[in-house]
Amino acid sequence: MQACEATGVLLAQPLTAAAFSPYGTVIVAPANGGTLINEGTAERFELLADLKLTHDGGRPVLSVSRASARSFPFTLREMERHALGSQSFVPLGARRLVVVVAAAGSAPGTDDLRAFITDGEQGVCLSPGTWHHGLLAVDAGDYVVLERRASAVDCDIHTLDRPRLLMLPG
Repeated sequence: MQACEATGVLLAQPLTAAAFSPYGTVIVAPANGGTLINEGTAERFELLADLKLTHDGGRPVLSVSRASARSFPFTLREMERHALGSQSFVPLGARRLVVVVAAAGSAPGTDDLRAFITDGEQGVCLSPGTWHHGLLAVDAGDYVVLERRASAVDCDIHTLDRPRLLMLPG
């Protein structure tokens, strides 16, 4: 285990739609219930009707982040938020990530953090204002990022009151 001045341990929990709902939406293709398109050769699932990316002159930007795998345990020191738009992370291929979040509103304390680990097939869409850590890839690779861009940067950074050690299950 890495040495640090962290107080307490935050254990990442498996990502579920119900547990993550206060912070955003889990992105995963349902088993069925979509609309057949392309002469019945594809099934379309409309997962999110409004990504909230155009507030105050914003525009949607789709990018790919090529992430290195992080080492765990990992010391959490800061969080960020995007007050004016959502931010989505979706793996290209079977890649896991850890999403560390805290409720929208005032800057979080270390004890306000929650952590979720994806199963490699899930992505997330963070609601506007949700505090979160930057991309924490368990598996190196490419992740699609959909977020809001505008002339003014929409990113608040907050240093935690004390570091916290993030651990993975198992």
